[in-house]
Amino acid sequence: MLPLFKKPLLAYHAGLFSLVFLTGVAAAQLTSEYIILGSILFVEYFILLIIMLHLYDKYMKPIKKTTQTVNELVKGNYRVRIHHSAGGNIAELNNKLNALARNLSEFEIQEQMQEDRLSTVIDNTQSGLVLIDEKGYIHLVNRKFISMFGGNAHDYQGYLYYDVLADETIHETVQEAFLYETNIKHSFTQTFEIDTKYIEIVGAPIFNERGMLKGAVLLLYDITHLKKLELMRKDFVANVSHELKTPITSISGFAETLLSGAKNDKESLDRFLTIIYDESSRLQGLIEDLLTLSRLESDEFKIARTDVDMNQLIEEVLPVIDQRVKQKDITLTTDVKGDITLRADGERIKQIIMNLLTNAISYTGENGAVNLAVTDEGESIHIHVSDDGIGIPKEAITRIFERFYRVDKARSRNTGGTGLGLAIVKHIVEVHDGNISVESEPDKGSTFHVYLPKNDPASS
Repeated sequence: MLPLFKKPLLAYHAGLFSLVFLTGVAAAQLTSEYIILGSILFVEYFILLIIMLHLYDKYMKPIKKTTQTVNELVKGNYRVRIHHSAGGNIAELNNKLNALARNLSEFEIQEQMQEDRLSTVIDNTQSGLVLIDEKGYIHLVNRKFISMFGGNAHDYQGYLYYDVLADETIHETVQEAFLYETNIKHSFTQTFEIDTKYIEIVGAPIFNERGMLKGAVLLLYDITHLKKLELMRKDFVANVSHELKTPITSISGFAETLLSGAKNDKESLDRFLTIIYDESSRLQGLIEDLLTLSRLESDEFKIARTDVDMNQLIEEVLPVIDQRVKQKDITLTTDVKGDITLRADGERIKQIIMNLLTNAISYTGENGAVNLAVTDEGESIHIHVSDDGIGIPKEAITRIFERFYRVDKARSRNTGGTGLGLAIVKHIVEVHDGNISVESEPDKGSTFHVYLPKNDPASS
C-alpha cells in the first residue's frame, strides 16, 4: 500500500500524461487539417492558374495582338496581319482588321502608283513647273525647271519664291495670278554666257472645292527654238525678197534700156543682153537652190541609196568646176585614200562635194590652193575640203550653215553665190545621218569636215 503522499503525485503524473497525449492527438489532428487545407488551396490555385492562362491565351493575348496590329496600322504599316488563332467575336474582329489592313495596303499601292505616274508625268513634261502655296512658299519644282534654272529641288522647295527666283518677270507673274485670280502670261529672256534663251511663263491660280485661293502653279516654256525659227523665217523672207529683187531689177532695167533705143547700138545690145542672161541664170540658180532646200526639208523626202564609188564620183565632179579653177589660177588637189565605197545617194553626195569646192574656190584668192581629200574611217568616210582663202571669223562659224548667211556679203554676190550652198550641204549630210563641222581662222583659210556612214544605219 502506497504512502499517502505518493497518491497525489501519481495522480499529477497521470493527469500530465493525459494532457500531453490529448495535446499530441489534437496537434496531429490540426496538422492533418492544415495539410488538407493546403492541398485544397494548392489545387484551387493551380486550377485558377490554368483558368487564367486559358483566359489570357483565349482573350487577353488576341486582344494584345489586335492592339499591336492597330498600332502598326496607325503608324502606316499596312502590311501587318494578325495570325493568332481565336474564336468568337475576337476572331471576327481579327478577320475584319486583316481585311482592313489588306484594303489599306491596296489603297496605298494604288496611291503610290498614282503618285509615281503623276511624278513621272511632271518630271518628264517639256515645260518647267513650280507649285507655290498661298503664303508664297515653293512646294514642288520639276526636272525641266531645274535644267532651265540650275541647282536641285532642295534649293527651291520650302523657300519663298522671291528669295530663290531672281527674275522680276516671275515675281510679277505670281503677284498678278494671286491678285487677279486668273491666268497670267509673260515672257522674258535668260542669258548664259553668249547663249540667250527665250522663256514664256504662265501663272495659273489654284482654288479648293470651296473656291478659295490656295496657291498658284507656274508653267515655264523654253521657246528659244520657236523664236529662232521665227527670226529665221523673217530673215528668209527678207533675204529671198532681196535676192530676187536684185536680178529682177537688173533684168527689168536693162530690158527697158534696150527698148528705149539701146538695142540699136550693137555694142550696148550685146553687153546688156549678156547682163540679162547672167542675171537670169543667177535667178534660175537661186530658185533651184530654194526648191532643193524645200525638197530636203519635206517629210516625204527620201534618199535613194546605192553603192557609190568615191573615186568615180570625184572624177565626175572635177570637169564641172575646172573652168572656175582655171579662171582664178587656183591649184586644186585631190586625194582619195584607196577604193572607198559607201551606201548613199550618189547625186546628193556629188552635190556636197560640188558645193564645198565651189565655196572654197569662191573665197580663195587668185593663185590660191584648194584641197579635197577622202579617207576611210572604218564605219564612216571622212570628206574634208580645205583652202587658204579669207577664212571665217569665230563669231560667224556657228551661223555659216544658215540660209543666206554670208561672211562677206559684197564678195559673195560678186561670185554669183545664192547664199544657200552650205545650208543645202548641211541638210544632205543630216539626211544621211552624218555630221559636218568647220575649222577656220581669218586670213588663214578654212577646212570643212564631213563624216558619212559607209552603210545605211537603218538597215543595221
